[in-house]
Amino acid sequence: MQDLTLEHAFQSKIDADQKIEPRDWMPDIYRKTLIRQISQHAHSEIVGMLPEGNWITRAPSLRRKVALIAKVQDEGGHGLYLYAAAETLGIDRATLIEELHSGKAKYSSVFNYQAITWADMGAIGWLVDGAAIMNQVALCRTSYGPYARAMVRICKEESFHQRQGYEIMLTLAQGSPEQKAMAQDALNRWWWPALMMFGPNDKESLHTEQSMRWRIKRFTNDELRQRFVDMTVPQAEFLGLTVPDPDLKWNEERGHYDFGPINWDEFWNVVKGNGPCNLQRIKARRKAHDDGAWVREAAMAYAEKRKQREVQMGIEHRA
Repeated sequence: MQDLTLEHAFQSKIDADQKIEPRDWMPDIYRKTLIRQISQHAHSEIVGMLPEGNWITRAPSLRRKVALIAKVQDEGGHGLYLYAAAETLGIDRATLIEELHSGKAKYSSVFNYQAITWADMGAIGWLVDGAAIMNQVALCRTSYGPYARAMVRICKEESFHQRQGYEIMLTLAQGSPEQKAMAQDALNRWWWPALMMFGPNDKESLHTEQSMRWRIKRFTNDELRQRFVDMTVPQAEFLGLTVPDPDLKWNEERGHYDFGPINWDEFWNVVKGNGPCNLQRIKARRKAHDDGAWVREAAMAYAEKRKQREVQMGIEHRA
């Protein structure tokens, strides 16, 4: 009876559009759902640094290098914010990272594709970060307070990333025939993975219905995907590029673009670890974690030394 009363009060608070905070009572499944979603989001930010970080030394100008460095740095910060938000739910960061390295935890499938030309930096910023913004703006109003507040700053920085990518694509599209062809090739390769970022169709999604009721999510996967297509197609037309979908057309009656079927077999194959770069990405993350062990140990030793010094100063001050 008490649990039913608590659950009713919990749902009533959500229905009133009030935030759930770490010390509030919440159902175990709500907590587990948030840990899964926030940690997956954090892992995606960290793994998402890899395809772009590989292009920093090969960027075509100092201006591009600086912008790309800033973007990669932002993504590391986003991972930090999100890991911290997950920790408020009672799970420690070491566990989250171990789950990533062991393959137990997932991250966005889009980061398991190769970035093979400079134009990919534009396509990733324009399409991948554009899809992320479409999802993340809604998360600024998610029901869990720490997650919602973290998303406010993340979205501001992601908008910079999206504009940066689109500007790269615009420069290439207005350049030589070879540069425009490079931009078109990148669009061809990243369009469908970007659409897959929103997750499976609503009828196939295991978590959407419950997450909508708890207002963890504000829109379904298919609603967000449709918004992304409607926003992005006119941008591609402005660039003078062609979206690689022969079924794409404006539906006057619906007021939206119709688009072709997504290859969900490819999506699930990548999610299961069989994408072009799955093994490479996890190997790189494990190596970075192992190579950085001395930094963590030094930071812990310094913190302990500082704590002891403060205790000693307190003893001397009282004396």
